[in-house]
Amino acid sequence: MAASRDWLGTVEAEGSAGRQASSGVEVVFPSDPATPAPLCPHGPTLLFVKVNQGKEETRRFYACSACRDRKDCNFFQWEDEKLSGARLAAREAHNRKCQPPLSRTQCVERYLKFIELSLSQRKFCQRCQQLLLPDDWEKHQEHRVVGDISITQLKRPSQLLYPLENKKTNAQYLFADRSCQFLIDLLSTLGFTRALCVGTPRLHELIRLKASGEKKSNIKSLLLDIDFRYSQFYMEDSFCHYNMFNHHFFDGKAALEVCRTFLQEDKGEGVIMVTDPPFGGLVEPLAVTFKKLIGMWKEGQSQAVTKNYPYSGFSLIFLNPEFVSFFQASACWITRFCPLCQRYVSLENQHCEHCNSCTSKDGRKWNHCFLCKKCVKPSWIHCSVCSHCALPDHSCGGPKDGCFICGELDHKRSTCPKIATSKKVNNTLFFRAVRKQKQRKSSKMKMGTTKGQSMNHTSVTRKKNRRERAHQYLCS
Repeated sequence: MAASRDWLGTVEAEGSAGRQASSGVEVVFPSDPATPAPLCPHGPTLLFVKVNQGKEETRRFYACSACRDRKDCNFFQWEDEKLSGARLAAREAHNRKCQPPLSRTQCVERYLKFIELSLSQRKFCQRCQQLLLPDDWEKHQEHRVVGDISITQLKRPSQLLYPLENKKTNAQYLFADRSCQFLIDLLSTLGFTRALCVGTPRLHELIRLKASGEKKSNIKSLLLDIDFRYSQFYMEDSFCHYNMFNHHFFDGKAALEVCRTFLQEDKGEGVIMVTDPPFGGLVEPLAVTFKKLIGMWKEGQSQAVTKNYPYSGFSLIFLNPEFVSFFQASACWITRFCPLCQRYVSLENQHCEHCNSCTSKDGRKWNHCFLCKKCVKPSWIHCSVCSHCALPDHSCGGPKDGCFICGELDHKRSTCPKIATSKKVNNTLFFRAVRKQKQRKSSKMKMGTTKGQSMNHTSVTRKKNRRERAHQYLCS
């Protein structure tokens, strides 16, 4: 997990911001997104409102998207507050002062010089968390400096840097190598060729390490993270200083284009985003951010592809249960794995036992038509004139006026004498299929009960034996 981007700059929320709670603070998305939010050192701020017993207070305010402790970022501004020119100038100066000491270009230049040094000259200041060139040694002679930094260590910056542990701002938790290796193997097995690592620096470095190893991997990676210290270890096309809670690229359009190019490479095929948002962070702003990243990916797709398959080729992996549950409840584009089809599909795309497939092609739940013997879009109904399903107001071979079911001109569909017959046929087929399904489930349950009873008896016996052995051990 990269640096934690909790929310409030001025008010401690009693519940997670953006959620429906009786009291606390919620994030607000302005009705006019064209109006720019004021800037703090961490990029555009977010608009908040206090909520007391489920009621919003009348006055709203801007606060930092990345920090909830005012010691880390003290930005606060009422939504309707008018600032003088002097205050705006002072704010801009403060924002510049809070930026990293080195620009992205300077970091890259220093890195290229550093790797050309001999092993004995490669030094790292643990106090300043900075790679040192010979010209820097005198300034850091009183600090704790580590020497003989190898190329292997440079490829593992997450082991060289101290984790940021401020719970209200950073709370950095890094994956174990074993977890990263599992994810890399999974991505490779699923055929992904590019991984956008948002707040997952350890995964990013291991993907790159494996790509340069003996058993080379074909997966490329781009890291987006708010921890600017990683700037000194990567070239521009491998790392972007980024705030995931407001979709802010600290290095401007150049970094934005790096991300856009990465997402649109190979016509957008084979890219996946892996993210581990910090616990307690803002969920709704993250949803907005991820949709913007998906929008960048879609810019490189043809209209035909994005119209019928709006998120094909772009998948997401969330490594925080809190965010998984939210996106499952609010976004149909989060994928699930169907064990029967052996592929990933949208959550609403339910497996049809009659078609033996997850049939939806647009992410929605499709309905099975027993007359057409296939699944159709939820807005379609069966037309007896065309003998297939279509929209209710479609143009078919039958008359445009009159009854939609039988085609007669002297009445409408609602009063058609054949509607009962049509419904009866469809209902008969439906209930027959349901009855067969219940019979199959009943047979499986009987088999499972018999097996379960045997397993439960064995489990009880084992527990009893363990308790007896423990008792004998304690009494001996």
